[in-house]
Amino acid sequence: MSLIQLRREVLAANLAIDRAGLVVLSFGNASGVDRDAGVMVIKPSGVPYDELGEDDLVVVRLADGAIVEGERRPSSDTPTHLVLYRSFKGIGGIVHTHSINAVGWAQARRAIPAFGTTHADQFHGPVPVTRPLTADEIAGEYEANTGDVIIETFERAGLSPLELSGVLVASHGPFTWGRDAAEAARHAIGLEAIAAMAFQTVLLRPDVSPVEDALLDRHFGRKHGPGAYYGQPR
Repeated sequence: MSLIQLRREVLAANLAIDRAGLVVLSFGNASGVDRDAGVMVIKPSGVPYDELGEDDLVVVRLADGAIVEGERRPSSDTPTHLVLYRSFKGIGGIVHTHSINAVGWAQARRAIPAFGTTHADQFHGPVPVTRPLTADEIAGEYEANTGDVIIETFERAGLSPLELSGVLVASHGPFTWGRDAAEAARHAIGLEAIAAMAFQTVLLRPDVSPVEDALLDRHFGRKHGPGAYYGQPR
C-alpha cells in the first residue's frame, strides 16, 4: 500500500466516525498502519473534523513514534495506538471515540454483556473493560500505559483481539480495531450501537441473562472466520 492510499483510508475513517455521530468537537481519532513501511498515519491533535484534510494527517514511525511526515502535532493518543499495533500483530487500523453509550459503560466500569444476536454479529463475547489505571500510571506515561492496560486485559482473560475487536478503558472510553482503518471505524459504529442496546436491555430487565453460547457462536461464526457465509465473497 502506498502512503498516499493509507492517508486516504485514515482520513475516510476519521470522517466516517464523525458522520456516524461518534465524536463531538475534536474528540476521538482514527489511525492506520503500514507494517512493511514501519509507519502509522493518525489524526492530528485537536483539529476539528470539518477542517481535516489528507495533508493534516501525521505519519509516525511505528518503532518509536518519531514524526516522519506532517506539520501537525499527532493525536495525544498516539502512544496508545502504537502500543496496540506492536502487540496486536493482526490489526491494521484503530479508532478511539468518546461516543455517549460506550462511554457510559466505560465510566460505570462495566463490560458490555452479550445479550443478543446483534452483539454476537460483531463481538464474540462481552466487550471487556480494563481495570482503572493507578495513580503512578496516570502520572507517568499515561497514554502508553493506557495501551498497556488494554493488552493486560486481553492477556489475563486469554482473549483474542481478532474475535473481540474492541475494549472499554475504565473511566475513559472505547477503542476498536480491525484489519484496516475502515473496519476499525465500522467496529466503533457497531460498538456504540450494541452499547445503546445493552443499556436499554438492562433498564427493561435488570436481571437479564447473557445470550446462550450456541446462539452467540452461530451468529459470530456466520459473519467471521473460515465458515462465514454472511454477505458477499471477498
